Amino acid sequence: MAAPMLRWCCPGRRFAFAWVGCGSCHRRGPPTGSTSNGKRGQSSVAQQPHFTAQKPREGEHEWAAVVGLEIHAQIASNSKLFSGSQVHFAAPPNSLVSFFDASLPGTLPVLNRRCVEAAVMTGLALDCHINRKSLFDRKHYFYADLPAGYQITQQRLPIAVNGSLAYSVCVGRKPSRMVTRTVRVKQIQLEQDSGKSLHDDLRSQTLIDLNRAGIGLLELVLEPDMSCGEEAATAVRELQLILQALGTSQANMAEGQLRVDANISVHRPGEPLGVRTEVKNLNSARFLAKAIDYEIQRQINELENGGEILNETRSFDNRLGFMPEPNLPPLLLYDSGSLPSGADPQQVINVDQLRERLPELPRVTRERLVRQYGMLPEHSCALLNEVGLLEFFQNVIKETRAEPKKVTSWVLNTFLGFLKQRNLAVSESPVTPSALAELLDLLDRKAISSSAAKQVFEELWRNDGKTPAQIVAEKKLELLQDPEALEQLCRSTLEAHPHVVMDLKRGNARAINKLIGLVRKATLGRADPTAIKEVLERQLSS
Repeated sequence: MAAPMLRWCCPGRRFAFAWVGCGSCHRRGPPTGSTSNGKRGQSSVAQQPHFTAQKPREGEHEWAAVVGLEIHAQIASNSKLFSGSQVHFAAPPNSLVSFFDASLPGTLPVLNRRCVEAAVMTGLALDCHINRKSLFDRKHYFYADLPAGYQITQQRLPIAVNGSLAYSVCVGRKPSRMVTRTVRVKQIQLEQDSGKSLHDDLRSQTLIDLNRAGIGLLELVLEPDMSCGEEAATAVRELQLILQALGTSQANMAEGQLRVDANISVHRPGEPLGVRTEVKNLNSARFLAKAIDYEIQRQINELENGGEILNETRSFDNRLGFMPEPNLPPLLLYDSGSLPSGADPQQVINVDQLRERLPELPRVTRERLVRQYGMLPEHSCALLNEVGLLEFFQNVIKETRAEPKKVTSWVLNTFLGFLKQRNLAVSESPVTPSALAELLDLLDRKAISSSAAKQVFEELWRNDGKTPAQIVAEKKLELLQDPEALEQLCRSTLEAHPHVVMDLKRGNARAINKLIGLVRKATLGRADPTAIKEVLERQLSS
């Protein structure tokens, strides 16, 4: 059977970064046993971690928690998976619906090449095996916003299998104590999204918007290798980073471009895995962590009180409702060695070419930042945490002579602090990388003091169009450069405050700070504290 016809669609690319610092989940050895429910719980679990609900009381048993995830990522493509309808968030209802999306008789699917490439690139980035032949299936179920009565997916033979996702978590309270953990990726499959049902309680009616129907999704199934909400949220955020770096998905959870279903169970160590429940359609990493931890605690409390956990998952039974998709032949992929001679480049996918196009992945970026600039691992994570912050940092580095450590401090503390206080994105900042670089240059050559630099930054934030040098000149913030004037000011300060001098000579080393403050006050903050201290100590010893 011939490979399916491919339709070319350019991606709408956007690069973004994110990271979450996390605490530790209790792990004390792998329990034995296998789950007795659900198709995805039947695989062996490499590292089953322990979860302690609260501080153990005397006689209280620990529980082991098991968390697996199913993640749906909307593919960054200008059109849908099997139709030419555009993809646009917040478009007027039912304005982006083709005849195929509405499931009118006689319409046939045409596979979007961009979506296939996105799936392959994601699989390569997660060290998956890329199946050179994959199949499409129909998953039959009725829902009002699913016009065809079935979803086209890849249940039997997905496009990618057997990968892994590494993520970093913090151990203890110190953010610098980070360890790397890995969750196995069972499979990645292409499938259609459904439409959206809008429930109007006031009028007791449900409205259907089919704009989302048929949008290409990547479903990523993560094995149950996690133990708590914080681990799951960290893994999801790392995946979010990878998808955004690849450009395969914008992965904006607030816009529904990344949705997570969590499968959760608890059991006593050494006993078979417990009955799982499923928490569906979580679109916030923070809420995902809270929902998982709440469900773990709920199951523990239920079992401790003699109750029973019911299998409340709503996942589809793989033994029912699936059939091969008759309108789509197998999807065939090639590498450079198996590429048919004379093949149309627009009608074949070359896995080797896609591998060469892979960008630097977040883990590699963090390692490079630590190696290149000597920053702490947690600082490299923080730079990737905010959309556009890494690019801002790198642009400042290019334009300033200041040390990378000082640039890192200013970007993560001062600059990011101002953004957080005002709930702004990096792209909305009134301070440009060039302005911050100029300010750091003034500080680096000791033209201004640290406190004066903070004043200049506040003026820059007001966005009056003035450069740091202009602000320094207008506010008269430049450091006092006349050594004789500084000598005289220090001498006058010592003569005017003999009690502080006496206190210092009696052994109170902190008294020197009082004198430094008095001199700085006399200079209106224009004198360098280090230079003041040197002059004072010299005069006191003479």
